[in-house]
Amino acid sequence: MSSWSIIPLAAVLSLFLTGALRKYALARSIIDIPNTRSSHTVPTPRGGGVAIVISFLLALPVLAVTGSMGWAAMWAMLGAGSGIAILGFLDDHGHIAARWRLLGHFAASIWALYWLGGLPPITLFGIGLELSWFGDVLAVFYLAWMLNLYNFMDGIDGIASVEAICTCLGACLLYWLGGFEGLIVAPLVLAMAVAGFLYWNFPPARIFMGDAGSGFLGIILGLLSLQAAWTSPELLWVWLILLGVFIVDATVTLVRRLLRGDKVYEAHRSHAYQFASRQYGRHLPVTLAVAALNVFWLLPLAACVVLWDLDGALALIVAYAPLVLLAIKFRAGELEKA
Repeated sequence: MSSWSIIPLAAVLSLFLTGALRKYALARSIIDIPNTRSSHTVPTPRGGGVAIVISFLLALPVLAVTGSMGWAAMWAMLGAGSGIAILGFLDDHGHIAARWRLLGHFAASIWALYWLGGLPPITLFGIGLELSWFGDVLAVFYLAWMLNLYNFMDGIDGIASVEAICTCLGACLLYWLGGFEGLIVAPLVLAMAVAGFLYWNFPPARIFMGDAGSGFLGIILGLLSLQAAWTSPELLWVWLILLGVFIVDATVTLVRRLLRGDKVYEAHRSHAYQFASRQYGRHLPVTLAVAALNVFWLLPLAACVVLWDLDGALALIVAYAPLVLLAIKFRAGELEKA
């Protein structure tokens, strides 16, 4: 089996597995019941993201055997991804205390970085930096934040799926244009696995992703960015730019809640995208707006880094500035008015 044949298979497997998981969730009453902190109004099955997990993880050994991915990267993603997915699955079925979840997140991040070799050298405003052990510590926190912010941002129909697909396909396009074809297959497989799930999750959603899927996507996207950076340092900036909508909304919300003294581990609905979905009365316009920001704003700026040698840090500042203003405009991190 060739690595390219895995790509459509991932989409088909995810599509049918999500349908099966929906039946399972309905039979076992694994239902997300709306409450005052929900962004939906209809009880909906959850846990469909397990289909993404299974479809992608099954592809990893094939990618390694066929040479489309190094064995070290394979073990990093297989171990960390499966660990985070199992932790999320258990939390979806019951409840795991925040401190134990966080411990699991850091353990998975450390495992992955051991196999990847830590944080690669980075370039900051044209200066090459090798941060040694300090960089590895930063990378652990980066991966833990990525998987948590993806969980936080998975709050309305289709948004987490659309973000993952846009980011992965954008990265694949830039890999192709920039001469990094060897990195294409893994994010393309992930995009197709998410696309199979999105059939069921597109507004109005018939099943939710759940913590197993959202946390898994967060850490895998983080690992794909670090894997790419080992090939070429500017590719880390590319991934950070492409993920800008989620990174900015989640970070601005967290900072404003911290400054207010909120318990940040408690559930809330004060992200910009959640305020926007309530303002417009539907999830679809917000999810489509996220796709538009990715395609028409973030992807061109990321392309400037790869194709025209625009400094990655400068491009990131340019990319994030209007996103921060948008987050503030849509009240990210503010208290919801009664």
